[in-house]
Amino acid sequence: MSKLAVAVKRILVGRPQRSDRLSHSLLPKRIALPVFASDAMSSVAYAPEEIFLTLSLAGVAAYAISPWVGLAVVVVLLTVVTSYRQNVHAYPSGGGDYEVATVNLGRHAGLTVASALLVDYTLTVAVSISAAAANVGALVPLVAEHKVAFAVAAIVLLTAVNLRGIRESGVAFAVPTYAFMAGIGTMIVWGLTRIWLLGDDVRAPSADLELLAEGDAFTGLALALLVLRSFTQGCAALTGVEAISNGVPAFRKPKSRNAATTLALLGVISVSMFMGLIALAHLTGAKIAEAPAVQLPATASGYVQQTLVAQLAAAVFDHFRPGFYVVVVVTALILVLAANTAFNGFPVLGSILAQDRLLPRQLHTRGDRLAFSNGIVVLAAFAIILVIGFQAEVTRLIALYTVGVFTSFTLSQVGMLRHWRRHLASETDPIARQRMRRSQAINGFGAAMTGVVLVIVLITKFTRGAWIAIVAMGGFYLLMTAIHRHYTRVSAELDAADTDTVLPSRNHAIVLISTLHRPTLRALAYARATRPDVLEAVTVNVDDADTRKLVREWEKRKIPVPLKVVESPYREITKPVLDYVKRVRTRNPRDVVTVFVPEYVVGHWWEQVLHNQSALRIKARLLFQPGVMVVSVPWQLKSSERVLERTELGPGADRRGYPYAPRDDRPAAPSPSAPAVDGARRSGSRADAGQPRS
Repeated sequence: MSKLAVAVKRILVGRPQRSDRLSHSLLPKRIALPVFASDAMSSVAYAPEEIFLTLSLAGVAAYAISPWVGLAVVVVLLTVVTSYRQNVHAYPSGGGDYEVATVNLGRHAGLTVASALLVDYTLTVAVSISAAAANVGALVPLVAEHKVAFAVAAIVLLTAVNLRGIRESGVAFAVPTYAFMAGIGTMIVWGLTRIWLLGDDVRAPSADLELLAEGDAFTGLALALLVLRSFTQGCAALTGVEAISNGVPAFRKPKSRNAATTLALLGVISVSMFMGLIALAHLTGAKIAEAPAVQLPATASGYVQQTLVAQLAAAVFDHFRPGFYVVVVVTALILVLAANTAFNGFPVLGSILAQDRLLPRQLHTRGDRLAFSNGIVVLAAFAIILVIGFQAEVTRLIALYTVGVFTSFTLSQVGMLRHWRRHLASETDPIARQRMRRSQAINGFGAAMTGVVLVIVLITKFTRGAWIAIVAMGGFYLLMTAIHRHYTRVSAELDAADTDTVLPSRNHAIVLISTLHRPTLRALAYARATRPDVLEAVTVNVDDADTRKLVREWEKRKIPVPLKVVESPYREITKPVLDYVKRVRTRNPRDVVTVFVPEYVVGHWWEQVLHNQSALRIKARLLFQPGVMVVSVPWQLKSSERVLERTELGPGADRRGYPYAPRDDRPAAPSPSAPAVDGARRSGSRADAGQPRS
């Protein structure tokens, strides 16, 4: 990388960290809570709103059902939190739902859960950022007009922060998360105090608007389906709960207990804020419509519907405007940062899947900052595609959301039932068996509850976009299956037990020649030093005058290597070389052919554009020829000395801040009058050499 590229990377990502610093990056509970639970907590900023939006289709009278819908969501939320506390104790390795399903239900169930989680994490980023754009738009009209651009910029910024490592991102996200909890909590407590204790008439800005049902009044089955759909929309409040079970390895010891405690805190805080907002919306008369232009006829044509949180903040802090700004700002900020849950969960899951040969191995390794950098970048790319494709509309994105969430919830809880049944079969201690029975009952209730919700989600949301999530899950499933099949096939081909130990009969060496200069002579010297059975130089005739000049000089220097000229009537270089190598292999199938390719090593990226193009093309084609070995013989140009000076300071010298000063004991470059064949005496470090003429 160039100095400029390295400098930009260091500014954005920071200096590399040693592998032994990984233990110092582990998170205490006070940091783990905002890192892993920010998504679940922040979903209260849009989950209650989605309940009211859906019920608004039946008119304002349907709002009376919202507390009961909210209570149903709370029951499911507490059930899932309690169930996952069993998961983190039983499987603390960080595989979460994927590991539980794979171990207990088999590979296909594990792949299904992994596919659901990958889709879920991607949607977490898209939904959270889109909701943040909507809240910021309540304060800044420009953002409301350019939600997509704001969302994309926020994802890019969040990616850069996460690339700096989980410890730094955790500290950066702790303050806004706790500020959001304090802001929403203060608004709920102060609002209820004003209404119930002080007797103030707290009214939302939309309280006096007339809300009409969309079309005919909903009755009977239609109303029941509408209520069920509002319930599934409200179940978005459960998203992010599974992230803690996937991120157990990031906790400080004792990992399982700290993760379980964080889950309990998450449940209590989320339920309090969720029900508090629903109660406050009822008491202030807030109205929010799915189609404001149709359902709110009294509004002006330019009416911009604010989010539910913004309306409640305006009502509660009507005499204290800074309070309104604080609540809206921290809500928007937490929604941006809530995507951090996915930025922590997706890369960890991707690393586990890569280790199991289900995703590319690049996702398994950590970057300079001990974060899974490749997974972070992949997640950001998928999320940006979703935001652009759905124009950052929260309601449209949530329709895709809960399918993957409850698929992984259900299969995980069914897997836990098998886990406890297997352990109960071998456990004899009465106290341990009683504890297992209790955990089994909790997971059994969780499986039944999440299974019912999954069925409801599929019924009410399939035609509204859930099918897209199902197709995406199927795509991930097929992709991971294909990748696993590929890695398995390659592993079988590379198995050392099946290696052919028969040595080749002879080594036929070919040195590619374009011009008789020092890089060429070095390649010849190195090829002779390997002592092949047959050694010859090959040049491609693309210009008769140049070729005759090369032959005369070759004979004049009396080089002890035969020079063969390969004709190229169409002035190609690569194909004649390939054809010649194939003929050699055809005549002697048991011989190995070694092709020596001279190359230049340059110090600037733009110099690479000017050199080595023919050599790169030839090497790329020769690599696919069986029985052919390709050897690059480098020759260092002066512009590459900067790289050489840096590497002579030792591995990682540039990362430790050493200056790029040349060493005094570095051998001087050979003068033009030095002997031509000096390659064998010079250092074997990276260098350059010439390539065939183009």
